[in-house]
Amino acid sequence: SLQVLEQVLGELQPLCTSEQQCLQEFFCLSCSPVELEVMEVRVGTVSSPGPFPSLAHPWVPPEEATTQLLSEIFSCLELELRAFLDVCSKAQPLGCLQVLVTLGDSVLGPWGPSSAAPSSFLHTLLGNVLLLAKSNLNKCIGTLCKEMEEAKPASRTRGGILPCVSRFQELVALSEEMFQTCQRRGELDRAQLRLASSVFSSISSLSSANLKVNTDMVMMENFHHIHNFLCQRNIPCLEGKKREAKQRCREHMEKYISVYMGQPLERLKHFFEGVKARLAQGVKEEELSFQLAYSKQELRKVIEKYPGKEVKRALERLYRTIHKHLSPEENLLPVVWQAMEQGFIRQYREFEELIQRCYAGAGIALDFSMEDLLSYFNSITMAN
Repeated sequence: SLQVLEQVLGELQPLCTSEQQCLQEFFCLSCSPVELEVMEVRVGTVSSPGPFPSLAHPWVPPEEATTQLLSEIFSCLELELRAFLDVCSKAQPLGCLQVLVTLGDSVLGPWGPSSAAPSSFLHTLLGNVLLLAKSNLNKCIGTLCKEMEEAKPASRTRGGILPCVSRFQELVALSEEMFQTCQRRGELDRAQLRLASSVFSSISSLSSANLKVNTDMVMMENFHHIHNFLCQRNIPCLEGKKREAKQRCREHMEKYISVYMGQPLERLKHFFEGVKARLAQGVKEEELSFQLAYSKQELRKVIEKYPGKEVKRALERLYRTIHKHLSPEENLLPVVWQAMEQGFIRQYREFEELIQRCYAGAGIALDFSMEDLLSYFNSITMAN
């Protein structure tokens, strides 16, 4: 149908141009008022203005007169074009975008050296139809945005790339293909930005009730997928969305790590969180160990729960959990595991620092060293 539209538009210009020339010659529409009076005197029609008084008396600008006649001759053309545009818009997803490109080329040119610019009548007609095409595009994009925003993951989905993200990727790729030869991207840019905002909103509204895995992990993977896609496409108007996707991916990874990083050393983590809370309340470092809940004896009891072998087994369980949460498509396991390792290193150093500050001289130390921790991570990575 779009090829037919191109053919129709291609034939309209010479048709209107030919009709315009015929009207101008037959009704002398290109003549000035003085020339018309001379012609009337020569044919003896001074007292009789001729069969077309409305065109010559009073004098009407040639272009306006031509447009008026063409509008009467082609009175049904705009209605027919509007009806045909509706058919084209429904022919495929974003068909209205292709219609907009085709009409834009016809209305805005550029016109080649061998072809004249369209008549005022045709230019006005195509301009009116172009406004309809823009309206159709806005409605189409609005519908697609609503579909993505309201889309819910399948019941108890296991994560991975969400349907709305795949749909967004499909629509952007299709629209870029349609516009690949078009220099005017204003409407396309606005459409793509609306689609991007909707898919971001859809991801952000995910509920853990419909997910079998961690929500932050699903969000991280989908924002990562969008970022990679936009990096490959290099679309100027979506540069801001590309940066936002990268930032959102990082934020959700950090949230995920902050939740799961504490599991292997959960009791140690809670103990030292209490220590930091007491220090924040004004308890002096040298006096903290005299509080019953945070005495040296209590700290030793907690440390005894985490011998090196147990820590390694806990990290192995954590690795399996992360592997289960992640989908294979994005291949983010090495990235997340490395970030988890860096988080554990920071946590270990924080524990050591608090022991040195609040339990100095007590001879208390964690059962595993920094070197041991690094070897645990390394062995798990190598084994997988």
